[in-house]
Amino acid sequence: MALGEEPAAGAPEDAPEDGLEDAAPARGGALESFSDTAETRALLGRLQTLLGDRAAREGALERFRVIMDKYQEQPHLLDPHLEWMMNLLLDVVQNKTSPADLVHLAFKFLYIITKVRGYKTFLRLFPHEVADVQPILDMFTNQNPKDHETWETRYMLLLWLSVACLIPFDLSRLDGNLDTQPGQTRMPVMERILQIAQSYLVVSDKARDAAAVLVSKFVTRPDVKQKMMAGFLDWSLCTLARSSFQTIEGVIAMDGTLQALAQIFKHGKREDCLPYAATVLQCLDGCRLPNSNQTLLRKLGVKLVQRLGLTFLKPRVAKWRYQRGCRSLAANLQPCAQSQRESKTHVETPDSEEGYDVPEEVESVIEQLLVGLKDKDTVVRWSAAKGIGRVAGRLPQELADDVLGSVLDCFSFQETDNAWHGGCLALAELGRRGLLLPSRLTDVVAVILKALTYEEKRGACSVGTNVRDAACYVCWAFARAYEPRELQPFVARISSALVVATVFDRNVNCRRAASAAFQENVGRQGTFPHGIDILTTADYFAVGNRANCFLVISKFIAGFPEYTQPMIDHLVTMKVSHWDGVIRELSAKALHHLVQLAPEYSATHVVPHLLAMTRSPDLHARHGAVLACAEVARSLHTLAVQEGRPVTDFLDEMAVQGLKQIHQQLYDHHLYRGLGGELMRQAVCVLVENLSLSRMPFRGDAVVDGWQWLINDTLRNLHLISSHSRQQIKEAAVAALAALCSEYLTKEPGQADLAGQGGLVKQYLAELQSPQEMTRCGFSLALGALPGFLLRGELRQVLAGLRAVTQVSPEDVSFAESRRDALKAIAQVCRTVGVRAEGTPDEVVCRENVAQIYCTLLDCLGDYTTDSRGDVGAWVREAAMTSLMDLTLLLGREQPELIEAPICERILCCLAQQASEKIDRFRAHAAHVFMTLLHATGPAGPAVPHVPHRTELERLFPRSDVASVNWNAPSQAFPRITQLLGLPAYRYHVLLGLAVSVGGLTESTVSKPLGGVRPATSLGRWGEGSSPVRSLALPAGSPGPPPQGRRGSGCSGAGLTGSRARLLQVRHSTQSLFAYVKGIQNDLQALEGFAGTLLQVFEDNLLNDRVSVPLLKTLDQMLAHGCFDAFTTDEDHPFCVKLLTLCKEEIKKSKDVQKLRSSIAVFCGLVAFPGGVRRRVLLQLLLLLCHPFPVVSVRPMAAVSHMVPSSGCRFCDLGPVGGAGGCPLPCGLSCLDGGGGSSSCSVTVTQPPGDEEVDDATLCHPSGGPGPGSEPWVLEGHQHKWLNPHLGSHLCLEGSLEMLLRWSEGDLPESAGAATSHLQALRPPAC
Repeated sequence: MALGEEPAAGAPEDAPEDGLEDAAPARGGALESFSDTAETRALLGRLQTLLGDRAAREGALERFRVIMDKYQEQPHLLDPHLEWMMNLLLDVVQNKTSPADLVHLAFKFLYIITKVRGYKTFLRLFPHEVADVQPILDMFTNQNPKDHETWETRYMLLLWLSVACLIPFDLSRLDGNLDTQPGQTRMPVMERILQIAQSYLVVSDKARDAAAVLVSKFVTRPDVKQKMMAGFLDWSLCTLARSSFQTIEGVIAMDGTLQALAQIFKHGKREDCLPYAATVLQCLDGCRLPNSNQTLLRKLGVKLVQRLGLTFLKPRVAKWRYQRGCRSLAANLQPCAQSQRESKTHVETPDSEEGYDVPEEVESVIEQLLVGLKDKDTVVRWSAAKGIGRVAGRLPQELADDVLGSVLDCFSFQETDNAWHGGCLALAELGRRGLLLPSRLTDVVAVILKALTYEEKRGACSVGTNVRDAACYVCWAFARAYEPRELQPFVARISSALVVATVFDRNVNCRRAASAAFQENVGRQGTFPHGIDILTTADYFAVGNRANCFLVISKFIAGFPEYTQPMIDHLVTMKVSHWDGVIRELSAKALHHLVQLAPEYSATHVVPHLLAMTRSPDLHARHGAVLACAEVARSLHTLAVQEGRPVTDFLDEMAVQGLKQIHQQLYDHHLYRGLGGELMRQAVCVLVENLSLSRMPFRGDAVVDGWQWLINDTLRNLHLISSHSRQQIKEAAVAALAALCSEYLTKEPGQADLAGQGGLVKQYLAELQSPQEMTRCGFSLALGALPGFLLRGELRQVLAGLRAVTQVSPEDVSFAESRRDALKAIAQVCRTVGVRAEGTPDEVVCRENVAQIYCTLLDCLGDYTTDSRGDVGAWVREAAMTSLMDLTLLLGREQPELIEAPICERILCCLAQQASEKIDRFRAHAAHVFMTLLHATGPAGPAVPHVPHRTELERLFPRSDVASVNWNAPSQAFPRITQLLGLPAYRYHVLLGLAVSVGGLTESTVSKPLGGVRPATSLGRWGEGSSPVRSLALPAGSPGPPPQGRRGSGCSGAGLTGSRARLLQVRHSTQSLFAYVKGIQNDLQALEGFAGTLLQVFEDNLLNDRVSVPLLKTLDQMLAHGCFDAFTTDEDHPFCVKLLTLCKEEIKKSKDVQKLRSSIAVFCGLVAFPGGVRRRVLLQLLLLLCHPFPVVSVRPMAAVSHMVPSSGCRFCDLGPVGGAGGCPLPCGLSCLDGGGGSSSCSVTVTQPPGDEEVDDATLCHPSGGPGPGSEPWVLEGHQHKWLNPHLGSHLCLEGSLEMLLRWSEGDLPESAGAATSHLQALRPPAC
């Protein structure tokens, strides 16, 4: 917050803070002038035209709000334009012919302007002549206080009246002759205004606020106060007395009354209000407002109390107040100007303190204000603080000092954070007004320094943010209030405290407030050491990032000796034991940097203090102390190495022993158990790592065995650790193991201590067979972290054990995390042992084992395991890609001859497949690995040999794409990846990945739909049930396809052509694939190669639902978009024949609804291919009509029933099927134009005359006997546009489908079995 603004309410501090917060508000958003003049004039000028149209009226109001809201932060830009805007609107209001609705609309616009600019500025522009009073009063007669639609009118009228009533004439002169007619008496203007004000003080809308303004202006008039003030105050006190803050009506009445009283005592003259002040104070005490739960009432009560206190005290300027002479910022920056400053002499009032009597009521006022300082709401505390400052300014010095003492009592640790916050606000007000004398600065600075670090834990969070923020405000106010010489004794403490708050406070607002206060002191005081240097580093934006503050800015500031020790002390005493674990870790890391700047002080003061904290009963203090000990020891060792000194120069024997005993102390007190044990295990693992890296003299000591036990036990029991901290503890244990083994399990550098290692590798290999997944994870990473001398001679067994973990078995199929960590360990082991082509497989990566390592990694790229967490196999694939990159780069730079051409081709093909799949993060990672291997360079050229099509790849993927292309974005990734389809070596794997992307449904691969409709498919690209056939030729003279159907036809889409045939939903991957296929349409050989590869992908992944289902959807879309129309010129093209065979094999005995529906869509697309394949496809669709799942059986009906009208009946040309004559229909139905076949179950169609469109189709049986062999069914009417006379009654198929549909839906349940049996009997072997 800005220090000059009202502080924000305190809030719990458990909300997580982003690593990098919004550095600044939007820059360049400042406006220079009111730029909407023309539009505003147009809006205000056409109000009359909006009356009849409610929608237009609401739209105009909303538009005007938008225009005005742009100037909320710069309302002064409206000032030059307020007058003409008001005149335009008041012309409407003052026009007597204007309808009431138009007047209300004009007042709504006026209110919007008032809301932005504020009523105080707006009031001056209202017309306020004598002639305006009566019309305003007359307007009130037409107002209904209970009408909630027109409250803006009443609000603006009350504000207008509050200005008009200030005319410099006695209001009684406006009355004239009140007895205008016998028996009728007109109410005086004075009474009418007061009556209006009183009536609106108790309403529930915003007019109540305007009524309070009216009362304050009206009642304090010289002519009114004599007649009306006493009566109004009496009415107000009675209203307060009979109202209760426990009811809504009481709260509303008390709110309006308190506002009015506070405004009267603010604007009224003291001598007029003083006689009533005691009575009002007594009544206010009886209301017991501090007990109310209404924040606004408590705030108004405090506001009224302070106004009463100011009424009791004479307006005077205290002679004793501190007066700062020069307040020029420029002068403060000139050292020579300080001696030339001349104090300004304030004109003092003739009142003397000796004769000034303070009324007894002031004590009650101050007491209530002090209570208000401890209120639970910030607005109440802020109002009370301002009241303390105002009242103290009129008190004698002794009494004001007593008030200051009472304020300082708020800073007791028995008080709540509310009292601390209120006390800070009060001290800032007193200092800003010069009422806090330099003699009391010693006491005040002491409590402010405590407030700058105030924090209390409450449950799982803490309070105190608002206190620290307010303490920064006090420091900011002091910088402006005092001469530099007054604050000189406190500069060191204040500057250090502000620096500490700037870099180490948990809350970003407090860090920024401290930075602003420090900046103000540097500018105003000019005495803060290194102020300019610090400000340029720790400015408002830099302190937004907490990690940057702790680890970067703190190191820079601590480089100035004045701040080094205070910063270290603050971290050790406050932050190391902080309740937030992130703060403890950052504090320990910050100490790592700072102790090097004060090594002697750290060794003699910091380390002993931290060692004592490791025995603390408080978990947070113990955890933070262990982390800090680890970082301090490591830092001092680093410094000793840099200076060529032993670490014992900084850490004495007692400190070394204390560090060594930490683990045993925790073990003896069983502090590794429970939830607290998680924190301590992680902290001690960090300690072990840092002490090992610091080369502490513990070789051969029993503590090393204790550390080893802790690491092994932690890795063995990872499954017992909570999931949110498991990864961090695992990483800490593995890092500790690596450092421990490297330092303490060697006799000489590079030689293992066989006695010390105790079969460590075999022990870890045995743990890899644990039934617990987390145990496998831990020990896999542990094997990967072992140093080379421990792996020497054991490499074959280690790789075999890790390879076993990566293999999927039925009992551990969901152990994806263990497979991931095993892959990471394999790469780490390879890097550790190194590469030597002619080496032995037990020692190094060599010619004998490299193929097996590659095989393990490549096999894991096919891990697509899914469980309740989703695609957990993606973790394995990501780790496999990373490990492949690491191993390949290692081999390419040291022994490139070990990379064989088939291995290299398989690596790049698998990476290309992963780079074309649908998950953004893993696709981007695969592309990164692919590009890294392609462009990696070694001493003699490219690091990776045998890259297939290297020249083409470098042209398609130039080195510049590594940094410029965002592979996470599908719109950038897929157009590049699909270019690999032109390279035969990569086509298969890229198609395999694209099949999943095109047929999958992820948020990013699918672009935004144009109309919220399903994507285009062979079955539904023209709408569900429309004709899916692209290239079936209609007979000459046939009209176009049927239009959109209505109820009963199952057709909800549009025809074949027209705007409704546009794609409604397009995938980025689909667009890229179609773009490639379109480019090879004229190259039949390339298209056949592409189609053959696509079929090979299908054949290799039969019954693999992960691939086959999205592949069916991909084929559906490709057929729908005519990707294979070039094959329709040949009958029974091998592509469609094999595709039909594969589809039938895929859905054989399948109960997967999604797969069946996708296959139906593909079958519909295959109808476009001529020859025998079309007959087999249509028969397959007819068979699917009898599927037991209705959701499946309805799909072929919806598709096939609309193929015939668009293509004509061609079954007579298909040849005999089964025992039926020439028609392949399952019941042997005969075409009525002589197609042959059995006539036992023929269907008669009643054709409507002409080209009429018939609504409903009914299936009638004359004799009521359903099923084959009965009398003919008659299909009366069918919902479609009759195509042309040439087709005649060639509609036997439609009738058959209608009948089969009704059988399958259960309308004729007794016939369903017969129909199904008949279908099976007539099914030829080829089907």
